[in-house]
Amino acid sequence: MKPQAVIFDLDGVVTDTAHLHFLAWRQIAREAGIEINEEINEQLKGISRMGSLERILRCGGAEHRFSQLQREQMAERKNSLYVASLQQLTPSSVLPGIAPLLDELHERKIAVGLASVSLNAPHILRALGISDRFDFCADASRIERSKPDPEIFLAACAGLGVDPVSCIGIEDAQAGIAAINACGMLSVGIGSRLQQADLLLQTTAELSWSRLQRFWQTHRSAQVL
Repeated sequence: MKPQAVIFDLDGVVTDTAHLHFLAWRQIAREAGIEINEEINEQLKGISRMGSLERILRCGGAEHRFSQLQREQMAERKNSLYVASLQQLTPSSVLPGIAPLLDELHERKIAVGLASVSLNAPHILRALGISDRFDFCADASRIERSKPDPEIFLAACAGLGVDPVSCIGIEDAQAGIAAINACGMLSVGIGSRLQQADLLLQTTAELSWSRLQRFWQTHRSAQVL
């Protein structure tokens, strides 16, 4: 008894580029006369690029100061800053526990998917040296609604040809946990501040196939009963 697929979020689960996002957004915010901190950055996890910009502008009371064209230019500049910073990523940037888990899933012929709102996801996976371990990657180009809407996880399931109810999703953001749960998937949360995750772990180092297998069997067996 095993899941058909395990679907991963990217930032904060496979690798940690959250700080790189923060540095890029902080530069854009400062150019707009806004100061942001790590607390605001936490609110941007799992949110699309334009959605993140809207939140930053709102926090600075600047939501009416910029035209749509200016906002698009700001978002594009942020992405350029972020992409430039990705050059520092290497296989050693994969978070603890993830590489062996991907190998175990591959050996057991369990499909592996990625559900990330980052348009840079394929580039990041190549830089990390693990793109061959993912059978399908769903990114923002495939969806209209960002997390907590379940669309990106549903897109990943569709790409893998699996039933969401037969999958496990792994996330580090509250919006992502809500999206996974809305699909009917079992949710695994990484971090101490998440709510409503079916399984909550402190770090990715606690992830392993044996742990996911026990988790799957316990929850799905209980639902059958």
